[in-house]
Amino acid sequence: MQSPNLNNVKIDVEYCGACDYGGHCLDLAGVIKKTSPDANVTCKRGRQGSFEVKVNDKLVYSKLQTMALPDYEEVADVVNDVTQGAEPRQIKGQQPINCVIS
Repeated sequence: MQSPNLNNVKIDVEYCGACDYGGHCLDLAGVIKKTSPDANVTCKRGRQGSFEVKVNDKLVYSKLQTMALPDYEEVADVVNDVTQGAEPRQIKGQQPINCVIS
């Protein structure tokens, strides 16, 4: 008999298409899959300037608030912790800004 599968963590990423963040979402998904291969990562084109990361429907990172992309390793750590039964927590680490819309 199998125990409940905590590994099926859901990660939804809303990204800015104008900034070409789709590739960043795929990169983030790759980093997450290294430590949590069963995680379900969904990339969705969304609002201008966005890179919003939700883990199990809880917003853990917002580029609209921080004006920077998240640290992918920290996102992967949070997802891995959630697969172990922890609650999703806020991402603090950031990457340099690489898209400016005027």
